[in-house]
Amino acid sequence: MIILRGVNVFPTQIEEALMSVAALAPHFQIELSRPGRMDQMRILCEEAQADTGDEGRAAAAKALSSLIKQSIGISAVVDVSPVGGVARSEGKAVRIVDNRPKT
Repeated sequence: MIILRGVNVFPTQIEEALMSVAALAPHFQIELSRPGRMDQMRILCEEAQADTGDEGRAAAAKALSSLIKQSIGISAVVDVSPVGGVARSEGKAVRIVDNRPKT
């Protein structure tokens, strides 16, 4: 579980939203950072088809961002990369990368 700006977020909630966007593959990674005073969530995912193009990736990113805002109540930056753009891991997948400073 992630606590982001006082909201409990489970990676399975992100995965559920991701799976409902047909243009996106089920591979994703959540990156947490604090560029200013507020925490920020960035979701790295990849397109399902290799021929989607820039406009298709932008539309899929907007759709996923909107779904996350509606279902979970947080704003997230979504980056959609070409097929194979999200790192795969041997064994258990690394879903969360926390780059926030330790307090």
